[in-house]
Amino acid sequence: MKLNARVLAPLAIALFLTPALSLQAQNTVNPSIRSIEYPKVELFLGYTHLGTVSNDTVPGNRMVGLHGGSASVAFNLNRYVGLVADIGGYDDSQLQLTGNGANEPLVVNSSGTAYTFLFGPMLSFRNSTRFTPFAQVLVGGVRATDVTISGCTGTGCAPLPTQTALAMTAGGGLDIRLTRHFSIRAVQAEYMMTRFADVAVGSTGDATTQNDLRLSSGLLFGFGGAQPLPVQLACSVEPASGYPGDPLTVTATATNLNPKRHTTYSWNTNGGTVSGSEASAAIATTGIAPGTYAVTGHVSQGSHIAEQASCTASFTVQPFAPPTISCSADPSTVNPGDPVTITAMAVSPQNRPLTYSYSATAGTVSGNTGTATLNTTGAAAGPITVTCSAVDDLGKSVSADTTVTVSAPPQAAAPMTRNLCVVSFERDHKRPERVDNEAKGCLDDIALSLQRESTAHLVIVGNYADGEQPASAAQRSTNVRKYLVNEKGIDPSRIDARVGTNSGRTVTNVFVPDGATYNDSDTKPTAQ
Repeated sequence: MKLNARVLAPLAIALFLTPALSLQAQNTVNPSIRSIEYPKVELFLGYTHLGTVSNDTVPGNRMVGLHGGSASVAFNLNRYVGLVADIGGYDDSQLQLTGNGANEPLVVNSSGTAYTFLFGPMLSFRNSTRFTPFAQVLVGGVRATDVTISGCTGTGCAPLPTQTALAMTAGGGLDIRLTRHFSIRAVQAEYMMTRFADVAVGSTGDATTQNDLRLSSGLLFGFGGAQPLPVQLACSVEPASGYPGDPLTVTATATNLNPKRHTTYSWNTNGGTVSGSEASAAIATTGIAPGTYAVTGHVSQGSHIAEQASCTASFTVQPFAPPTISCSADPSTVNPGDPVTITAMAVSPQNRPLTYSYSATAGTVSGNTGTATLNTTGAAAGPITVTCSAVDDLGKSVSADTTVTVSAPPQAAAPMTRNLCVVSFERDHKRPERVDNEAKGCLDDIALSLQRESTAHLVIVGNYADGEQPASAAQRSTNVRKYLVNEKGIDPSRIDARVGTNSGRTVTNVFVPDGATYNDSDTKPTAQ
């Protein structure tokens, strides 16, 4: 292989463009766009060999056995698709001359140069490893200068003239990333087609197809593209509040982690204790005072600052709340002596054990569970306030009241006077005031009634007939009274003798129970 200035020209051009490409790639990075781990621009510089697929002795193919270099610039549209501009320069150092008969094929030293200018799409199969396979199809042209035989003078020393023809390549390769900006292109193998005109003696000069193999290897430089996003960490506590002794869980959510790196979590808190070395940890709050505390999480995938992150979340330990209670009575209105069921419903926010007690402003309450009984015996009519109380094992208590109304006892019906038998004095016209035997039978019954009800008294009303004076009526009342007192032993203070009206020779007897009132508007007392 013979290298000269024409072969090195593509390399020089590529090196000249490198700073400009780097600046352009940096200018096109938008810091507001989410980082993606691929370069915006890739520059390849490497060695290239051109040869036929089978051997180097294909007639009419002037691109056989060339050595040189190539440079390409790939503008990546996204993580996978890019556009490639490829420039190559190749030296011709030997020329094979064909012959017939006595003119045997001859290989001679020669001098010539070929340049390729190719453009097209590239597909990169980027992944989480360092190895990136790619495939590309490029189309452009090839410019070959005249080829001269070394040491030849005179005519016929330039068997191949300068030519320009269509060129196309199709193939792929493998890049191995060493750092973020530097990779090795281990291999780039492509089928290469050219369309040079046939310049052999006696040919028509029409363009023909030449099939070759282009092999390249070299260095790959990456420019632009955002830095990998730094690791970020957010954390939260669930539940965010609790009572002393309640377990809490803190959970961290990390983003932008590298799945190929080991991830380490650590935790600390200024309240209680935290245990765990994973994305979730347990917070023990036993024995800490009520208040607001913080728990801090840390995640690390390496020593670089972008590979570490921290987060802080707060949690609240609430003071123990007292229980709540409701109190009710069934029934709420009773008669004196009736029992009442008292129901208390107490709830501890922390589900602590509760003890019940009861009190009342009247009557007595028995029971120490959720229900009790109020005994209203002896309680006066009116409202009774019953207090339901509950206390938990920490001594926090609560009370509620309910009211029971004791109805007044029903009033007894007022006693009424009633008429007893009537004593008639019509039978003895000679002695019209005498108490005869028939009258005594009536009075005996009256005496029995007075004896059965010792608090009652008797009103005797004497009446008179036409032609008689009220004195006759008074005498009849007196005689009846004497019989009851003297013969039947009735207390005279329990008998009230009175004079009635002109209604006949009779004595009406009115029984007056204790508490009853006799209407004496039509009578008047007799003289005792």
